[in-house]
Amino acid sequence: MLIRKVEKFLRRTGMAATKFGRLAAHDPRFVLDLRNGRTPRPRTEKNVEHFMNKYEESIHAG
Repeated sequence: MLIRKVEKFLRRTGMAATKFGRLAAHDPRFVLDLRNGRTPRPRTEKNVEHFMNKYEESIHAG
């Protein structure tokens, strides 16, 4: 489930949920909505996972 991946990402990075939503999905309520049962479209889920991967790569790279 995407919400589990997002919650782990937020813990690892210390990023606020609203900031994550703005950066990853252009929606500051995105994480709150996921926590409340929202199911994102497959394309949105793919984009969010891509954002998390790229963000963590950038942290480890430099």
